[in-house]
Amino acid sequence: MKIKNIDFGNNLFIAPMAGVSDIGFREQCCIFGADASVSEMLSARAMMHNPKKTKLMTIVSPLEKIKIGQIFGHESDVMAKAVENPLLAHYDVIDINMGCPAPKILKNGEGASLMDKPSLAGEIVSACVNATDRPVSVKFRLGFHSKNFVDFGRMCEESGASFVTLHARTVEQGYSGKADYEAIAKLKSVLTIPLIGNGDVVDRQSYQQMLKTGVDGVMVGRGAQGKPWIFAQLLGKDTSSVNKFEVIKAHVETLRKYYDEDWLTLYMRKHFLWYTLGEVGGSAIRLELATSPSIDQSLAVLKKFFEE
Repeated sequence: MKIKNIDFGNNLFIAPMAGVSDIGFREQCCIFGADASVSEMLSARAMMHNPKKTKLMTIVSPLEKIKIGQIFGHESDVMAKAVENPLLAHYDVIDINMGCPAPKILKNGEGASLMDKPSLAGEIVSACVNATDRPVSVKFRLGFHSKNFVDFGRMCEESGASFVTLHARTVEQGYSGKADYEAIAKLKSVLTIPLIGNGDVVDRQSYQQMLKTGVDGVMVGRGAQGKPWIFAQLLGKDTSSVNKFEVIKAHVETLRKYYDEDWLTLYMRKHFLWYTLGEVGGSAIRLELATSPSIDQSLAVLKKFFEE
């Protein structure tokens, strides 16, 4: 897939996941084969009022290939200003979140709630497109109160979006149930702009099933949690020799460049649990990892675990 002057290579994307897609995690995903990485979703209004916090969330790694900054909001003028904000200047693509199902986001009329307001959503897309020469994309779901993803996708295309991403679940489903690949194929059949498919890609078999829908690219989210080497697996590479502890250590060391130890100790607990999920004997150390008082102690536990 090539859009403007950007070649998306293998068309594999690491999804924007709030509280998960940190710079260390994205970096590892890119090392293992993801050609495009998306930031955690960034509040357009927060960029205006709390740029210090947002700045930390917009840091990118030189190992990230195609960098996509995802923004959310419900005011077209504020969203356009966010696109022009210097904090996003180093991103190659701007993505608009119109699919987040979190209650606090929906309550503010943002995220997936915009699927019930296609006119406003169109104004936002157009405003963002007019504010930059970079590609603008939109990520959305099957629908909020009704499955209007086909009409919504067409609206995004007509409003100037360069491509769209469909997470093939409704807001009501959240992250439960199965992603509807038939819906992805249906949307692909009516669009002329590229479509990225998202949902339930967890191994090479599910990846092949997603490709059968005709999508131009594939976005992986939860399938990469604790398993950034999944991208190598999707590309048919052997990952049996991956040193998992070294991956975890590299993840931590990247974050240590930007965050203090106390925050990092608490934040990394969920990642450590994901990294040990499915490992033989992993359950025996999870309590220790979940209550560890320091990153160094956690790393010592993990080093011993993976060596044994």
